[in-house]
Amino acid sequence: MNKKAVIIGAGIGGLALGIRLQSLGVDTTVVEKLDAPGGRAYVRKAQGFTFDMGPTVITVPHFIDELFALERGAHHLDAPDFPPAVMPSSRPASPAAGDTSQVAGMPDSLTGEACSGAGTLRPKCTADYIRIVPLEPFYRIFFADGTFFDYDGDPEHTRAQISHIAPDDLAGYERFQRDAQAIFERGFLKLGYTYFGSIGQMLAVASDLMRLDAVRTLFGFTSKYFRSQKLRQVFSFEPLLIGGNPLAVPAIYAMIHFVERTWGIHFAMGGTGALVNALVRKFEALGGTLQTHSEVKRIVITDPNGHAPTRYGRRIARGVELASGVKLDADLVVSNGDYAHTYQRLIDPTYRLFNTDARVRRMRQSMSLVVIYFGFRADRHEAERLRHHNIILGPRYEGLLTDIFDRHILPADFAQYLHLPTLTDPSLAPADHHAAYTLIPVPNKGASGAQIDWSVEGPKLTDTVLRFLDEAGYIPGLRQRLVYTSVITPDYFEHDLNSALGNAFGPEPTLTQSAYFRPHNRSEDIERLYLVGASTQPGGGTPSVMMSAKMTARLIAQDFGICNQV
Repeated sequence: MNKKAVIIGAGIGGLALGIRLQSLGVDTTVVEKLDAPGGRAYVRKAQGFTFDMGPTVITVPHFIDELFALERGAHHLDAPDFPPAVMPSSRPASPAAGDTSQVAGMPDSLTGEACSGAGTLRPKCTADYIRIVPLEPFYRIFFADGTFFDYDGDPEHTRAQISHIAPDDLAGYERFQRDAQAIFERGFLKLGYTYFGSIGQMLAVASDLMRLDAVRTLFGFTSKYFRSQKLRQVFSFEPLLIGGNPLAVPAIYAMIHFVERTWGIHFAMGGTGALVNALVRKFEALGGTLQTHSEVKRIVITDPNGHAPTRYGRRIARGVELASGVKLDADLVVSNGDYAHTYQRLIDPTYRLFNTDARVRRMRQSMSLVVIYFGFRADRHEAERLRHHNIILGPRYEGLLTDIFDRHILPADFAQYLHLPTLTDPSLAPADHHAAYTLIPVPNKGASGAQIDWSVEGPKLTDTVLRFLDEAGYIPGLRQRLVYTSVITPDYFEHDLNSALGNAFGPEPTLTQSAYFRPHNRSEDIERLYLVGASTQPGGGTPSVMMSAKMTARLIAQDFGICNQV
């Protein structure tokens, strides 16, 4: 008889793991609190507009290709994580924002392997479920003085822009490229899928990371190579998209630069929500079951005999009890939910000797967000000035980050990530309109951040930001062209997504909360309980969450003696 699994949460991590478990022959049910899958990647639809509420940056399309290619018994544990076919010497040319015509003839799999064969005899692949297109530039980064830097995968274009901004930093750029590539090759290609279950595994690689200078802060690392404040920001901002403070994350995150340079930045036509729905279809095609409107009240834990465990006896996860009172029995349980919520709200403290309340509370949570979703009438200015992904930096960088991450105060100034997907996919809005969101990092609800009344500050910040986009010329006349606006604040993350302190990305990716020191994918307290997603190893961000699913699937296969594909 097949083993049975229950996964708590239908985020990308939960769905990716569900697909992998079904491919292993484990009968898997994913239960989701909300009325639709996605988790942080939930979708909001209103007045003909479609808004991705969470992640929008897709890198490493090979990870997606892997999932859609899975069938029962078709792959093996020892398959290489980065086969030569997915390591191109150069990326294919990408279209300008809004021009998808150039990708019409590209291979269906962006790793370079087109879907082959015809009919039901050929295996399924990504193109059977979703269309993913590359974007150029990756980001347009606006500085406070109104100038911008187009961050892309073309080193020559990058050099030309550096020459314009700070020609004395060209030599530093070459050194940065060399050293960031070394970190990428060691930290991502060789260690990316390493599960750090013991301190010994961490110590075994510590000397390598120190030799690469990957343990100092990313901003400090970047500052070695660039004197220009603008370039220091350009080459250190990316961890903000996964909840990390560039002033605090270790320099191993310099590898993000080479991850993007190697595989580019992509977009799922129809939005990230379309990717989520495609993952659901794949999961269900493999026999999996998704239940929405199914909030979990507790994880059911017994001793080996099915009785209530003693404090120091063996504790085994046996299933979940829903808020409705329904119990789902299982041979193993996986949480794709928030780490703190999982341990503090779903498991009795008497069953937790390692992940105690005190230990969980000591974990630093990532920042939170205010995200403004807005629809507006289009004109020619958007395509001239903006790109699909826009980073709009404020007058301060280090001071602003300190206010948000350390002082937990809401500053008067702000930075933002402006997402304008209708430049690439007009179907996300009514004709002659744009669907957009702008994301503003704010403190989580810890320390003094708990004193911020978001029912008051959320609308005030929304008005300030929309007025800024209008009057600063990013979207001229925006307020007169607005037809729809809504907003989420840290309250949404805390109450709707069950994120501790309203965090938006899970535990903050600091040095002391990375690798072994990050929550473990296999619970130390409860047998047959596992974690997956942004809260656990290797960390936040869509590619890392998909890697997390593979890592957790491998642990489950080992623990249950399953030797089929993962």
